[in-house]
Amino acid sequence: MKGILDRIEDGRHAVILVEEEGVELVLPANRLPEGSQVNSWFTIDAENGQLAVTLDEETSIAKTGQAEELMTRLRTKKKRSRFKRN
Repeated sequence: MKGILDRIEDGRHAVILVEEEGVELVLPANRLPEGSQVNSWFTIDAENGQLAVTLDEETSIAKTGQAEELMTRLRTKKKRSRFKRN
């Protein structure tokens, strides 16, 4: 399953959102792979009763590109209102 690092609370707890399962995982921030930051994507597997969290750089890059593209399209839309003043 895939999840995104939503936030790190108190510098100690990492909150990962897993959309396909509709759950929020909270784990110690020191268990995150090196190079992890907010909005990083992970592949999460259960191995021997433990969660294995692996940084998914490919998905992180793709999702960042999609977000930037959407923001660019929103910024280039017409600025005027569709409603006429009386």
